[in-house]
Amino acid sequence: MSLLRITPSAPSSVSSRLLRLSIFLLLSLPDSKGKAIWTAHLNITFQVGNRIISELGESGVFGNHSPLERVSGAVVLPEGWNQNACNPMTNFSRPEQADSWLALIERGGCTFTHKINVAAEKGANGVIIYNYPGTGNKVFPMSHQGTENIVAVMIGNLKGMELLHLIQKGVYVTIIIEVGRMHMPWLSHYVMSLFTFLAATVAYLFLYCAWRPRVHNASTRRRRQIKADVKKAIGQLQLRVLKEGDKELEPNEDSCVVCFDIYKPQDVVRILTCKHFFHKACIDPWLLAHRTCPMCKCDILKT
Repeated sequence: MSLLRITPSAPSSVSSRLLRLSIFLLLSLPDSKGKAIWTAHLNITFQVGNRIISELGESGVFGNHSPLERVSGAVVLPEGWNQNACNPMTNFSRPEQADSWLALIERGGCTFTHKINVAAEKGANGVIIYNYPGTGNKVFPMSHQGTENIVAVMIGNLKGMELLHLIQKGVYVTIIIEVGRMHMPWLSHYVMSLFTFLAATVAYLFLYCAWRPRVHNASTRRRRQIKADVKKAIGQLQLRVLKEGDKELEPNEDSCVVCFDIYKPQDVVRILTCKHFFHKACIDPWLLAHRTCPMCKCDILKT
């Protein structure tokens, strides 16, 4: 599982482009004609040890029959192995410290209306439904008549599974859902959809053919050099083997924020230049991919 994949991170441009592409494709479907689509901003916060980590992203869409309102609360799962909340007797594992809560439910098994009503009857302030496995971060505005008094949004399967795994590990996750942007279909639905697709394809091919030969070699060399520099920088970072009596092994000390496991004697930890440390087996792949400390964003190449 990734570090929220699981890490403190700003919304990636790739995710934003995927969402915009998903919305574009939705506007090309016959049943989306004439309907407005509202995106949802999700401000996700969770706590690891004594640190609070946040992520903000335009990663969902409001349902067709959902109020366009701000709602917040702790994220709560249905009890038991079945996460689709289709059983009318489904209960939710609400934390005692939560004044308000949002139900995280998987798609499938029954209608959106049914599962949203099950959560609402149990006291949920809002419902977040994540898409089927294998759909990546694809989303669409759900149809759920009869639930107009509760906020309901859909998020992608990848984001939903990240939240699911965090909560199953015992991490307390809260989300603030805020209204994003409105998207409208074009006046001439079929003609404009086809025209836009063809124009975008031609423009893309033209720009790609003109751009690729010029930058491919330089980009490849730059990536290789950066990767070599990162490997060299990682190799220069301090390693340490934890022993009995070390302060880091005390019960009230923080665990590794990458894997959430506590430190144990004989664990090999990597100490970054910012003095944060993590399991070597956890942090080395992370640094190869991101170059920065997952806690303070310190760039190992710049230090």
